Amino acid sequence: MVKIRLRRVGAKKKPAYRVVVADSRAPRDGAFVEVIGHYNPLTEPPTVVIDEDKALSWLKRGAQPSQTVASLLTKLSIMEKFKGSPSPVTEQKGDSNGNAATAS
Repeated sequence: MVKIRLRRVGAKKKPAYRVVVADSRAPRDGAFVEVIGHYNPLTEPPTVVIDEDKALSWLKRGAQPSQTVASLLTKLSIMEKFKGSPSPVTEQKGDSNGNAATAS
């Protein structure tokens, strides 16, 4: 399973995080597929930068965000855009009433 989670970077007692897409079996600071943003909790207010297109792309492909990343995505309104967009798996051809089209 692919997860969207935080990867810790920075010096001791000065954490900063990269928002990465990684295999769920990989360690926290281990191998990752792609960096999609960063988060710095030490600034006032905390700095959150996430590439919206990359995040939506990975969410549509089935990547599961961690609880912390999900809250960051919610603050940036990315989760609302994801939940509002139709999933490619659930889309079906049919009429406007939601009835599936029959082959004649």
